[in-house]
Amino acid sequence: MDKIHFRPAEERDLERIIEMLADDMLGSSREQHASPLPTSYRKAFYSIQEDVNNELIVAEYAGEIVGVQQITFTPYLTHQGSWRATVEGVRIASHARGQQLGHQLINYAIMKAKEKGCSMIQLTTNKQRRDALRFYENLGFEATHEGLKLNL
Repeated sequence: MDKIHFRPAEERDLERIIEMLADDMLGSSREQHASPLPTSYRKAFYSIQEDVNNELIVAEYAGEIVGVQQITFTPYLTHQGSWRATVEGVRIASHARGQQLGHQLINYAIMKAKEKGCSMIQLTTNKQRRDALRFYENLGFEATHEGLKLNL
């Protein structure tokens, strides 16, 4: 079995990242995987890349990008002024699921959060993604809060 390799995303990875984000029932309705990509993706990529408290990470396996996640580090006044890591945009390519790559991707995020000195790592998943919820719970995440969002 080839080893999974994690690295910061590069601009050349952007089309593959958007392809993975669009490759499910929810992503296909909100992402626009087109050629050329809408400029909004490049603007967001550059903003993430320039922010020292954001990391966009890709996972390579057998020479192919098969995973992505964004980790945002935020200082809080709560919990005695500690830092938190928030994980968003987690995807494993549909053909690569079931090989423990998702576990390795999230464990990488946990490792990065510990390196940054975070006291907590948090994430959200859409309630329609029941498999994802079970996946995160199996990794030790607990649904301790009710998350609310307002689309603007």
